Amino acid sequence: MSNRILIRNARVVTMDPVLGDLDRGDVLVDGEHIVDVLPSPSPGREPSDEAVTGPQVRVIDGTDFLVAPGFVDTHRHTWQSAMRHTYADLDPMQYFAEVLGRIGPSYEADDVRVGNLLGAVGALSAGTTTLVDWSHIQNTPEHSDAAVEGLRAAGIRGVFAHGWPLVVDDSWRTESKLGHPQDLRRVKDRYFSSDDQLLTLAMAARGPEEAAPDVAFDDLRLARELGIRTTVHVGAYARNAHHHAVAQYHAAGLLGDDMTFVHCNRLHDEELQMIADAGATVSLGAHCEMNSAGIGDIPLDRLLRIGVRPALSGDTETKCTGDMFTQMKMIFASYRSWTGGGHSSVAEPVPLTMRDVLEFATVQGARAVGMESRVGSITPGKQADLIMIRATDPNLGPVLNPVAAIVLAAHEGNVDSVMVAGRFVKRDGRMTDVDPRAVVDEAQRSQDRISSRARARA
Repeated sequence: MSNRILIRNARVVTMDPVLGDLDRGDVLVDGEHIVDVLPSPSPGREPSDEAVTGPQVRVIDGTDFLVAPGFVDTHRHTWQSAMRHTYADLDPMQYFAEVLGRIGPSYEADDVRVGNLLGAVGALSAGTTTLVDWSHIQNTPEHSDAAVEGLRAAGIRGVFAHGWPLVVDDSWRTESKLGHPQDLRRVKDRYFSSDDQLLTLAMAARGPEEAAPDVAFDDLRLARELGIRTTVHVGAYARNAHHHAVAQYHAAGLLGDDMTFVHCNRLHDEELQMIADAGATVSLGAHCEMNSAGIGDIPLDRLLRIGVRPALSGDTETKCTGDMFTQMKMIFASYRSWTGGGHSSVAEPVPLTMRDVLEFATVQGARAVGMESRVGSITPGKQADLIMIRATDPNLGPVLNPVAAIVLAAHEGNVDSVMVAGRFVKRDGRMTDVDPRAVVDEAQRSQDRISSRARARA
């Protein structure tokens, strides 16, 4: 099979501000990279460019397709995938007690592998090519190894965000005096020797809302010593607002552009401004945030007012769906309803377009994981992370506005092909490297074992 692929005559949404959208365009991929993006030749003419000369090129007819950058999910508790859709009816505080205090401690290492494999395969099938695996399930070093193996087996571009152990008491989550597990050093040395590989490393930090301030600050310093980004939950639920977590980082002189803040629902306006001034990023999990009673309003209006353009998140599939199509629909509809209904605390809310929302799921996602020079747009020189969406499906066609079709109507079933680093992981509607049914069956067995152990703990 040739490693040069030419997708010909597609409707290309590049998300590159210079290239724009091509009503009919060609995308040339060589190895892992996008080589060129060009307008297609007129019908009846032979290709006038030199792209198809030289080594054999595999030509794919893109006539019936929308081609867009792969989505970037900036915060997913992937290990929970085998426990999907089981906790949305619970009060969120019950969810924390159940999932983090009883279910999580019941996981063995192989359950983490299975959960990560299932979640990552599901993400790829729905067009997410980069996934931040927010992994607070480091119960043993073997749990961390298994998490990495699950991501690797799926073939996704993954950011393994190493967290902390889940135990039956609150020693790691309430004013904790325990520093981030030092096994992070071993994990980095063993699996993440290069920043150029498909899987990279970050720290999933507890921050000042869960750890004592001096501990939280030392954790951040550890991440910086290792040269990795930090992602941290802040400002979710009223009980966390009084911590002023972002202000604490700021006062300690530690706030930086290598940090991503997740949720931010109840952060004070001055803290949002601190994030903006530091060049840090924000991740919003629209579907889960709207499903979580008491978490607080999604602060998109306040973020846009100060110039912060957020990334999107699938959060936890225990109480929402993780795909980016859903997140885009939810964030767009909620913002339009919120501001149109006069509920915004911002006097003149910034207008939100569908292209803005697609940018959140691609360009801003890439920025939030420190990969804006590698992924997030269809730009020559970047990694070839692409999705092909069937524009002729009855729920989409005829397509008048490709961006609107993707944001308002598209779903996983419309995703024909997914490419990661120049290699198809989904083609003609089927996963190429894994058997999804076998993955689901393995996850069912894992779920049964987890539930049995959790019942024994009750």
